[in-house]
Amino acid sequence: MPMEEMSVRPANASRAQRDERREEGRAHVLPEAKAVAELIPASMGLDVLRSAKMVPLRVEDGTLIVGAASFEPYARAQMLGAAMGLPVDLELHPEKDISGLLHTLYDIRSVAADEAAKNMEGIEDIDDLTREDVLSDSVDVPVIRLVNGLFVDALKQRATDIHVEPYENEVLIRFRVDGVLQDRLRLPRTHQAPLTSRIKVMAKMDIAEHMAPQDGRIGITLGDRAVDIRVGLIPTQHGERLAMRMLDKGHGLLTLEGLGMEQREREVMESLIYRPHGMILFTGPTGSGKTTSLYAILQALAKPQVNIITVEDPIEYALPRVAQIQVNEKAGVTFASALRSILRQDPDIVMIGEMRDFETAHIGVQASLTGHLVLSTLHTNDSVGAVIRLVDMGIEPYLAASCIIGAVAQRLARRLCPHCRRRTDVPAVMVRQGVAAAYEPVGCPRCGGTGYHGRLGLYEQFVVSEEIQEAVTAGAPASKLREIARERGFKTLWEIGLEAVGSGKTSPEELVRVAGEE
Repeated sequence: MPMEEMSVRPANASRAQRDERREEGRAHVLPEAKAVAELIPASMGLDVLRSAKMVPLRVEDGTLIVGAASFEPYARAQMLGAAMGLPVDLELHPEKDISGLLHTLYDIRSVAADEAAKNMEGIEDIDDLTREDVLSDSVDVPVIRLVNGLFVDALKQRATDIHVEPYENEVLIRFRVDGVLQDRLRLPRTHQAPLTSRIKVMAKMDIAEHMAPQDGRIGITLGDRAVDIRVGLIPTQHGERLAMRMLDKGHGLLTLEGLGMEQREREVMESLIYRPHGMILFTGPTGSGKTTSLYAILQALAKPQVNIITVEDPIEYALPRVAQIQVNEKAGVTFASALRSILRQDPDIVMIGEMRDFETAHIGVQASLTGHLVLSTLHTNDSVGAVIRLVDMGIEPYLAASCIIGAVAQRLARRLCPHCRRRTDVPAVMVRQGVAAAYEPVGCPRCGGTGYHGRLGLYEQFVVSEEIQEAVTAGAPASKLREIARERGFKTLWEIGLEAVGSGKTSPEELVRVAGEE
């Protein structure tokens, strides 16, 4: 049919109204997804509709109305109509609305992880399982549907990690949401082998190896979202245990402004990162957001006139204008060896994923003393302890004092759901420290019944002054360094957390969980 004869029909409108709307380009209201789902035959795959960027909307006066963003899929719409035994008219809608409706249809049609687990029977050829688009509804193998369902479910629940834990009589699957593990699914022990094998195939691991730890990576798509999954496997008494870290590329990287620092904290941070040389250390347990903070800082520092090189294990996100090196110990690329090489690449700023040993720390110290800004992470309990830890690793006190310009200890506390939090009594210990109000979690549909939604960062920033340098050189303990820093406005994680409790951002229990009582 020639394009000028194609029918473009706005819903419930006269010809004059249709022409007027077409001229103005105004969007039509899409029908409810449930009504559309009932219209589409069960045998028709949504993948075909998604690839054509079209969706049947309703039957009107014996004609199938198909929604699309342009005339391009008209021929495929005609084929769709022929399959359903109806003539077709096109109805134009914004592409984002068509895409959103298709996503909702996948949600309606998709098999939940719980339901997929019930259908895991008759799986014989695990070796032939191949990678699939996890949003696809055209997968028939139950174990693939189960794994795809887990990934989709985890992303919907904002999970950062998936744990597959085999025990004597069952396999427990847990999601980490807002930093806390939650039970998600319990499977029979017989499901463990096919489930683990499927994930190993996707992660390109050795499927025949069951007695050695392995690492792998999975790249999946969820509609138009790209997600990387880092997979770690260890052999345990009852089978192979998997931990999968979800890295959602669609959410993008946080900027320095997006870290959620208070104005005062931001000013202190900027006073450190814009110095021409020196070392800044970030401390905190695994999962406390250290890498996220470092990436935010590097984005702020990445200018055309600056040469930035990083050494990471692993590289979590690709940064523009930054040369990133992946540690590969099998190939001899360690933090120390890579650091030696990149210092010959004339860098201005160097980021070392972690100070693991004396050799790495020594090279980093030398780099900071020779005109480079060095950023790295270290495992200590607080910011003041970072200086002492360097000395314990074998760095001379006078060198540690000369190179470190600041240290940041950070934690991620769960943020109270603003829709269901309620006032509660302030604990006595916090009353004595000046907290006037406190809130507790309740739980509602918006937060999944947990009472928390999202997380906020708590940043303890220790700026090294000349007086502190002298104290470090003299071998002063951490308590003395903290006392000197307090005179310049230093606040501990606990004190920063008390402010968050008083403003209703988090609960007293959550502060105690992440920072401990002072």
